[in-house]
Amino acid sequence: MGNIQVILSEDVHALGDAGEIVSVKPGYARNFLIPQGKALIATAERVNEVEHQKRVISEKLAKELKDLTAVKAKLDATKLEIAAQAGDEGKLFGSVTAQNLAELLAEKGLDVDRRKIQLSEPIKTTGEHTVAIRLRSDVIAEFKVTVTAAE
Repeated sequence: MGNIQVILSEDVHALGDAGEIVSVKPGYARNFLIPQGKALIATAERVNEVEHQKRVISEKLAKELKDLTAVKAKLDATKLEIAAQAGDEGKLFGSVTAQNLAELLAEKGLDVDRRKIQLSEPIKTTGEHTVAIRLRSDVIAEFKVTVTAAE
């Protein structure tokens, strides 16, 4: 008895990722994959549906990447200036946080979620700092923040 084709509906370790068509033994499909909801029998109709969904998702991701690239270009050209209370050696009495940066970016018309701003710790000194924003796992923008001592 030969192998049968199934479409994986979720990632299965050592077998494949969701949406892939794989060949498995009939018993494995009948006793484990299908009852657990991890796979469906690969009929021509289901294969066409999966291919269509893959095309739709890839088109959506391509459009999203194009939009994020435009946002990245705007962010890369952005320079922010913040005046904060500071001591003699340039140490701030408070700190500049991701929330502060998100508010300043919003004032410039760039709506960025504060959780995407990559600050390992709040800015606590005066001077120029480079801050990264992770728009997507493969799109990272950087902008400059100049912190000056307030009079």
